[in-house]
Amino acid sequence: MAVDTRPELPPAVPHAEAPTTLNEPAPRTLSLFDQLGFWGNLGVSLLGFSGAIAILAPYGVQPLSFTAAVTATVVGSVLGGLILGGSLVLGARTGAPAMVLLRGLLGAKASFVPTALNIAQCLGWAVFELVTITIGLQALTDGALPRWLCLVLAGTATTALTIWPLGWIRALRKYVSVLVVFALVVLVIGLLREPVPELAGSWQGFWLAVDSAMALTISWVPLGADYARHSRSERSAFAGGFLGYGLTQITCLVIGLIALAQVAQDGEKIFDLFIGLPLGILAFSILVIRECDQSFANVYSTAISLQNLRPSLDRRVLTVSIGALITMLALTLDIDDYANFLYLIGGVFIPMSGALIAAWIRSRGHNWDTSSDAPTRPGMLLAWFIGFVCYQLINPGSIAYWSDFWTSAGTRLHTLGHTWLSASIASFAVAVLVALPFAGPRSGSRRRLAATGSRQ
Repeated sequence: MAVDTRPELPPAVPHAEAPTTLNEPAPRTLSLFDQLGFWGNLGVSLLGFSGAIAILAPYGVQPLSFTAAVTATVVGSVLGGLILGGSLVLGARTGAPAMVLLRGLLGAKASFVPTALNIAQCLGWAVFELVTITIGLQALTDGALPRWLCLVLAGTATTALTIWPLGWIRALRKYVSVLVVFALVVLVIGLLREPVPELAGSWQGFWLAVDSAMALTISWVPLGADYARHSRSERSAFAGGFLGYGLTQITCLVIGLIALAQVAQDGEKIFDLFIGLPLGILAFSILVIRECDQSFANVYSTAISLQNLRPSLDRRVLTVSIGALITMLALTLDIDDYANFLYLIGGVFIPMSGALIAAWIRSRGHNWDTSSDAPTRPGMLLAWFIGFVCYQLINPGSIAYWSDFWTSAGTRLHTLGHTWLSASIASFAVAVLVALPFAGPRSGSRRRLAATGSRQ
């Protein structure tokens, strides 16, 4: 008879806060509605409205028709949501944060590689979010607030939220979610006062657009378990990511598509369009202030990722330091120069998600060794690497020298220029197929499930 090796989870504590170090147990404090609120808010982003241009007009092909773009948004969000939800289930089952979870996939020492990459991308996106909040604040005040003051205010608010992360997530559900729904309804009604302009386009780049929508969702996989480990159940963790994030991402991107159609696909005019709608200033103000949840998630997960390297570090000290760092970087750095590197890192985690899901399919979270001496798993590293190579051969990116190499290789192998081929889907599928034979538990080897209170 099969034995359930899952650890006995600690009882749910309604108002418990996140532990300060990785050596402490993670309280199961987040309900289904807490997670729906949290992931639902993350699905709405100021960057997402203008970022819908990547779906409407994929690089290198004729723009899509409006119907094709909306369909691609739904398909990509659903596929990405299934992957995100699966990673959240594994986080809820083991009680381990995302980068610690990768010890069971790759091995303890090997997990340091994706940890370093995740820290780099979280820092970069946190800076991007501070800049986005600043642009929003300046648009609301018609430039009356100086840029430096907006950045400092955004950085201070972000840092404060990370001190009480679970309390902030519960507050999102109780108070902020209602306001965000109101803001989205205002935007939809305001934009639909006028017929959506006809968009001349085709279905040629449909799968490239699916690729973009899917990548947006999967970008949260390296962070998801940081929050799912506090879930009261696996089902609520999955529902929070799949339904909460998926529905609001679709809504956000469709609003962005409508807005882009009305401003002739000029993303820089979208904020002005929103402010000019009836009640638009109020709705846009809510969205600008709420954008802090995006920067909060990146700062908090940077700290939790650092704890995978040194479990005894205090997350409060880390988040305060990280908050100060990203504020300083936002004040001094031209973040646009970093954007292509962030997209490259995103491509790294898509095939890793495939290997992770393959391991979850084979093990169902049982015997998942996240101890500090978990053995290296060469087969899973190979699956990740082959998936990454597949991604680069289909989508080389635009980083000088790096993209030149992969473009040359892709040209020789005839992997470029196929509009039916999605880099995200292909690399994910390849990683799954390569990982499946290696994904089962090793017979005869010492295996431990990362239980709450176990040595990290």
